[in-house]
Amino acid sequence: MSDYAFLGAGEFESWHDDIDRRLLAGRDGRALVFATAAAREGEDVYQGWVDKGLAHYAAIGVRAAAPALKTRADADDPEVVGALDDAALVFFSGGNPSYLASVLAGSAFWRALQERVAQGRIAYAGCSAGVAVLSDPTFDSDTDDFEQIWKPGLGYFPTILFAPHWDMVEAWIPGAQAFITGSAPVGGSLVALDEHTAMVGDGASWDVYGRGGISIYEAGMWGDPYTAGTSFAKALADGDRAGAG
Repeated sequence: MSDYAFLGAGEFESWHDDIDRRLLAGRDGRALVFATAAAREGEDVYQGWVDKGLAHYAAIGVRAAAPALKTRADADDPEVVGALDDAALVFFSGGNPSYLASVLAGSAFWRALQERVAQGRIAYAGCSAGVAVLSDPTFDSDTDDFEQIWKPGLGYFPTILFAPHWDMVEAWIPGAQAFITGSAPVGGSLVALDEHTAMVGDGASWDVYGRGGISIYEAGMWGDPYTAGTSFAKALADGDRAGAG
């Protein structure tokens, strides 16, 4: 059973239909769509991502809902937390990883979600911010100042730094790839995900989907990218994820 899908970009498009089906296999429940990371961009942007997510799941015959998880208060709302009770999949779409972390960290929702993922009841899927938030630190995408970019993340995988949009970040901010590479955790790994590319697995074994590559930097070296149709072994956490918030 696959517990995680991490997408570099391109959420709620047909290229990841098979990924969604794989995550839902063996699980009974609906998909929950969370556009939390885009909540500060205005209601039109937020609702646009919600609508796109719900339409995506409707198109592949999957029941879905989008509980209003926009603020830290929402993350402690019993109704929002209770939505996890009949969920089989949660999907966090893109936006600002730092803001998403500030909403989830220490909340009743985040605690309940971690428990259900650990039990195998819910699969976690994230795209862009929904992946980057699992690192600590994570990115504040509202700034292009390298000195201000790092903010607290969730630390769900304590020794991993995720870098989505890897094939695009250099065009957005020259020098970004070198800067991010230099920020890789000591003794840990940088996992870089190209756009429209995903790694899907159980936390230790992964299959690659999409048009680009998944690249891993560790011990001061880059390995060759893993591309669609290939698999690789990479344990993202040890024990009980002691660093998780």
